[in-house]
Amino acid sequence: MADQLIRATAADGGIRAVGTITTRLTEEARRRHNLSYVATAAVGRSMSAGLLLASNMKRPSSRVNIRIKGNGPLGGILVDAGLDGTVRGYADNPHVELPPKSNGKLDVGGAVGADGYLYVVRDVGYGYPYSSTVNLVSGEIGEDISNYLVTSEQTPSALVLGVFVDANGVQAAGGMLLQVLPKAATDEELVQTLESRVSQFNGFTPLMRSGKGLPEIFEDVLSGMGLQIFPEVQMVQFHCGCTFDRFLNSLKLLGEDELQDMIEVDKGAEATCHFCGSVYHASLEDLQNVMEKLRQEKSDRQSSGS
Repeated sequence: MADQLIRATAADGGIRAVGTITTRLTEEARRRHNLSYVATAAVGRSMSAGLLLASNMKRPSSRVNIRIKGNGPLGGILVDAGLDGTVRGYADNPHVELPPKSNGKLDVGGAVGADGYLYVVRDVGYGYPYSSTVNLVSGEIGEDISNYLVTSEQTPSALVLGVFVDANGVQAAGGMLLQVLPKAATDEELVQTLESRVSQFNGFTPLMRSGKGLPEIFEDVLSGMGLQIFPEVQMVQFHCGCTFDRFLNSLKLLGEDELQDMIEVDKGAEATCHFCGSVYHASLEDLQNVMEKLRQEKSDRQSSGS
């Protein structure tokens, strides 16, 4: 099943529902970063969450950044997701592995750690980005981001995330976000009904592995509540905007002295993109061209200021 995102409403528009399938893009992240099982689950859940959070933004260029920093051995997780359906992410310590929990599930909470912070930055496409910081509550990603939505955005929310990975790679990944909008937030019966159905939900990836798509999963949770699924299906993908030209431009930030040292001593430069693992190599000639451009830009500024 292709990676995708769909939107829906229920309860006469009082409930917003968004679901995403991220199996292929999570597998790409696993492969690019050589992620362990538990790191795959943590990064995959976080990328699904990023896409779900970005889905209700307005401008095409809108993006969400999620930074999870707990006291577990995984270190930090950073995800960048856009309304355009692109997402990328990584973990500081991608090879960390932990024994499964007693129920057989991967110990994402233990890898992330429950003591730490969740940082969310929303770039709405103009002006200054909006940022929020909340304490982690479990390190399980879904619970932490649900807590952020309730605490920082005052929106009652349920976020269900899942990743199933085995020796052959990622077999299923995705998630669902349910939110009670302000027009229905005072309807206690509606809120209780939704809470009850979510509590009985058997997990996202088991339903995917049984062959159910997003519409069927929505039906499992919201049937009888006036579910209306929007016809548009948005494709989502792992995508990083890094390029060789951007790498070369970033070298200008080092300044002439450090560039000269790299030319004379290192005879080149190398950088790895944290988000996608791409490795870029700059030759001696590349560095000399960067130096010439830097000096030309400096000369142009001096001429315009005189």
